[in-house]
Formats: sequence, structure tokens, C-alpha cells
Amino acid sequence: MCELFGVSSREDFYANDYLKAFYAHSDFHPHGWGLACVSRNSALVEKESVKASTSNYLRERLSQPITEKLLLAHIRYATIGNVEYKNCHPFTGRDSTGRRWTLIHNGTIFDYPALYPYLKTQKGDTDSERVFLYLLDKLKEATCKNGARLHFEERFRLFEEIICDMSRGNKLNLLFTDGEYLYAHTNCKGTMHYLEKEGVALVSTQPLTSENWRLAPFCQLLAFSKGKLIKIGTEHHHEYIQSEEEMKLIYQIFANL
Repeated sequence: MCELFGVSSREDFYANDYLKAFYAHSDFHPHGWGLACVSRNSALVEKESVKASTSNYLRERLSQPITEKLLLAHIRYATIGNVEYKNCHPFTGRDSTGRRWTLIHNGTIFDYPALYPYLKTQKGDTDSERVFLYLLDKLKEATCKNGARLHFEERFRLFEEIICDMSRGNKLNLLFTDGEYLYAHTNCKGTMHYLEKEGVALVSTQPLTSENWRLAPFCQLLAFSKGKLIKIGTEHHHEYIQSEEEMKLIYQIFANL
């Protein structure tokens, strides 16, 4: 599977050391890397469909200071979708109000019919991109119904509803941001950790240092802002437990890429 890393900080945060530790895991996730440096209404997305540890571009990128308030990073192990640039995370786009969203995903959507229409419109082949496009469309639908841009609490409730429903039978580890808040969710036990310190919150699939990382609240949507965990949603109880049959399906899919 993939690994995720995110930063929410009150001030610009020097992320190089954590990024180097994160991308060092790429030997186990060799099918692409991505990085998004996010500000309020823009996202600089850089990615390649090569193993992070072999990327000359990434090596040069990390040789210079990366200081951001919001940041997402991803390393990919392909299960659904070919090993191509268009299938690398992060995915980014604007909602109907012009707000920019950026998302990374770790997991597999085995069955969720609401995503099927995006098979014809997505640029790549991944279920992760379909999740992202679906979230944008649901935001558009809710905004039109509301008659105005949704405020934070309305967006949070919408995402809770979507993620609760989508989590049934699917692995849905997500980090996504609108340039202001960093949202996080895991329904697979032990696969998301977070660290809060000195005005910065870090979220990662695995602890990246010997610091006091904690397991993220489980089967609940989280929201971070300016380096703090500010909201924990209602627990939905749709835990994903990987079965032997599902693992066989994943490997069969990958064997046919």
C-alpha cells in the first residue's frame, strides 16, 4: 500500500528532515512519489512515477529548504492503476466556489458504486482519483443546495457523512486540505500517527522520528488547523480489516498492470 505524510503549522515549518525520513520508505513503495506545498488558494504539486530514492529531481528538491504551513507527501505502491505520472498523488482541483483542494489516499476501494461514473472522466486509472473527484462533486452539490459557500462546520459534517458511507468494506486512509484545514481519516488500525509540538502538527502512516508520535483517533474524521488538532468527528465503527481474499485480489490486480 501507500504511505502518507502531512503538515499543518502555525508558521512556516522546515520539513526537510521529516520528508527525507518519509521518502526513505520508498523501497517498499516504489511506484511513484508526490509532494504538494499548499497555500490558501494554490498548490504546487510535484510528482514522478519513479521510486523516490532513485529520483534525481527529488534529491535536488530536498537539498533546498522546504518551509511551508501546509504540506502533503505521498509514496505509492500501485494496486489499482498503472505505474504512470497521471496515477501519482497528490490530486488537486477546485470546487465550484474556486477553493482549491488537494488529496492523498492510502487504501483500496473494493466497491462503491457512486465512484463508477468517474471511470469515464478521470485522467488516470486510480480509485484514489475517483474518491477525490467524488468529494469535489459532493461539495458542489451541497454548495448549490446551500446557496452559499459552506463554512467549516458544514464542510466537516459533509465529509463525515461521505467518509462514513465510503468506509464500509473499503480501506480509506486520507489526508486532504483546502489550504486552510488539514483533514485526516483512517479506518485501518495502526496505520496513521500524529505528532503535535511547538505550533506544528505532523501526520504520517508511520512515526518518522523517536518523538512522541501517537496513534490517530480511529474511524473518525480529524481536522487540524495552524498546528493543532481542532476537531474529532463521531466514530463510525467501519473498521477495515484486511482479509486473505482481498490481499489475493490486490495482488491479482497488480499482476495485470
